[in-house]
Amino acid sequence: MLILIYLIYYFNFVTMNFIKNNLANAITLGNLFSGSVGAIHLILGDYQTTAICIILSLILDFFDGFVARALKSNSNLGVQLDSLADMVSFGLIPGLTIVVALTGVEIRNPLESINYASKLADGHLWIPYLGLFITLFSCLRLAIFNLDEDQKYYFKGLNTPSNTILIFGLFYANKEVGSFEFLFENQIYLILLTAISSWFLISPIKMIAMKFKSMKLQDNYPKLALLIGSVIILIIFKSAGVPMVIIYYILISIIFQKQLK
Repeated sequence: MLILIYLIYYFNFVTMNFIKNNLANAITLGNLFSGSVGAIHLILGDYQTTAICIILSLILDFFDGFVARALKSNSNLGVQLDSLADMVSFGLIPGLTIVVALTGVEIRNPLESINYASKLADGHLWIPYLGLFITLFSCLRLAIFNLDEDQKYYFKGLNTPSNTILIFGLFYANKEVGSFEFLFENQIYLILLTAISSWFLISPIKMIAMKFKSMKLQDNYPKLALLIGSVIILIIFKSAGVPMVIIYYILISIIFQKQLK
C-alpha cells in the first residue's frame, strides 16, 4: 500500500512539474498554430478568420509570458519559441497582407491560388513580393529584441504585434467598411507603407511598453495618454480606429521620448 501511495505521489509530482515547465511553451505553440491558420486564410481571402486568428495570437502571446512568470518557468527555450511563433503570427501575416493588397486579387479557391502562383513564378507580378520586406524586417526586429537587454520598460522600434495590427488593420478596414481607399488604390502608397513599416520595426525610437516600473502617476503619463486616447479613437472610428490607435501610439511614444527609460 505504501509503495502504491508513493507511486501515485511520484506520478502526480512528475506530471505537475511537467505541466509547470511546459504550459507556457504550449501556449506559445498555440500562438504559432493560430498565426499559421491565419496566414492560410489570408491567402484564401477569408479575412475575418485571419482577423480572429490575429486576435487569438495576441492573447496567447500575452499569456505565455504571464504564465511563465507566474509559474517561474522562464527558460531559454521559451524565449526562442516565443520569437519563432511571433515570426509567423506577427511577421509573416503583415508581409502577406501587403502582398495580397498589392496584387488586388482575392483568391477564393485552390485552383485560383495555383494560377496566381504560376504568374508570380513567371515574373509577371514581382511587385507584390516587396511586401515581404515587412517579414524580413520583423525577423530582424525580433532577433535584435532577443539580444537587447535595455528593452525592459520600453521598446526600441515598433514591436511586431503592433505593426501587425497596423498593417492588417488598415487592410481589414478597407475590405470591411471601405476605409483608407486612397491607400489601397495606389501601389506606390502601399510600397511606401511597406518601407515605413520596415523602418519603424528596427528604428531607435523608444516606444511605450505597458510595463510599470513604478506606480507613481507622473511616471505613467505616457501610458495614461495612450490608454485614454486609444479609447476615444475606438469610440469615434470603431473598426477603422484600430490601425489609427497604432499611429497614435507611435506619435505619443515620440512625444514622450524623454520619459521612456
